[in-house]
Amino acid sequence: MKSIRVFLVTVILSVMTLIIFVAVLKGYQSSMNQADILFDKQLLETATLIAIFPTDKSVTRFNQKSTIAFQIWRKGELVATSTNTPLTGIAPLVPGFNYSNFNGYRWRTVAYFDSLNDSWVVAAERTDLRYALAENIILESVFPIFISIPLLGILIWIIVSRGLRPLRKFANELEGKQADDLSPLSYPFAYQELKQIGGSSNRLLGRLETSLLREKQFASDAAHELRTPICALKVQLHNLTGDMPESSNYTYELTDTVDRLGHVVEQILDLYRSSPDQFNATFRTIDLTALVQEVLAHEYEQFDRKNQTLEFEGEACCMLGDRFTLTTLLQNLLSNANKYTPTGGQIRVTVHKSSSGIDLTVADSGPGIPPRERQTVFERFYRIGRDRHASGESGCGLGLAIVQRIAALHDASISIGPAGFTSGTAFQVSFAVIHKSGL
Repeated sequence: MKSIRVFLVTVILSVMTLIIFVAVLKGYQSSMNQADILFDKQLLETATLIAIFPTDKSVTRFNQKSTIAFQIWRKGELVATSTNTPLTGIAPLVPGFNYSNFNGYRWRTVAYFDSLNDSWVVAAERTDLRYALAENIILESVFPIFISIPLLGILIWIIVSRGLRPLRKFANELEGKQADDLSPLSYPFAYQELKQIGGSSNRLLGRLETSLLREKQFASDAAHELRTPICALKVQLHNLTGDMPESSNYTYELTDTVDRLGHVVEQILDLYRSSPDQFNATFRTIDLTALVQEVLAHEYEQFDRKNQTLEFEGEACCMLGDRFTLTTLLQNLLSNANKYTPTGGQIRVTVHKSSSGIDLTVADSGPGIPPRERQTVFERFYRIGRDRHASGESGCGLGLAIVQRIAALHDASISIGPAGFTSGTAFQVSFAVIHKSGL
């Protein structure tokens, strides 16, 4: 994951390092030039001092072990020289500076004419030694600059971190908002950049709230308004049944269609109630096993009509949850199992404690769900084969979507696996939050 702080620190430090390097390089070149001028001045002064050395007609050789070499010429003859120079000329007898090679080194030379003694003085200094001395002096002054770069990086990191702190606080406030909280952000936007971000975010929250309100109002009004004509249809169909011949199937088909329409309306209402922005219930202590038993007793008739074997196994498992939505979750899982389990099939419901919480499992002996489609069954209005394996049972494709949403509201996860029968599917809801002791 990319980080703005890391990016800023890296870019700033890289640019500053490049600038420092260029500045140091230019400074090095300038310092070396200044050092050359200083050394040349010193070499010239040395030549003027050498000019006062006493000389006679014979060549005088001075024992010179330092880095300076010299020669004294008078009327074209060598009259004095240091022991570290040859007996031939080391530089042209022309006033000024030059370079020369002898004794295996390169030398910086200067020729000076002494008018009092009518003689030429040629002084020389090894260039490698003068450059080494100059470099040592310059590098000692430059070295602290390179040492300071890591410290500069730490300082930049601290400054950038402090500069991004308002943005982090802004992000924390935005992240801390509840699913149903679309109110404007209250963070004081003291910085111009945050004012732009905050204003845009508040305008977006406002548009989102307006859009959600329209959606909520439409879903709620549509579902409630549909209940009235559906109830009227059921009454009229009941009255019409008495007037139709017993052999007629029209009223049965109409009644079945109206019942399915009523089921769709109730599922839409359940989906609306279980959305995070509508879920304002206070969790209470619930014995999940007792709740499952109540729902099984209430829904038993639908299993009995298909002569299905209904098994239950569980232990006392208390948890914090919302009773209404958990009841809806159980009803949808049981309805799903009943719908896709053939007549005379088996359905097993278990509630057990696990190492991480509580596991609720509903298994059936139906045709099962292919592994590649086990995640898509939770999508709204999705039905495998336009109704799971052409079972002949109708559905609206909202039941499992509601189950998944209710599970998410309780911080639970859902997995699909084999049922343990010769065929079928098992839906396991794992509630990760372990109930407190004594509940």
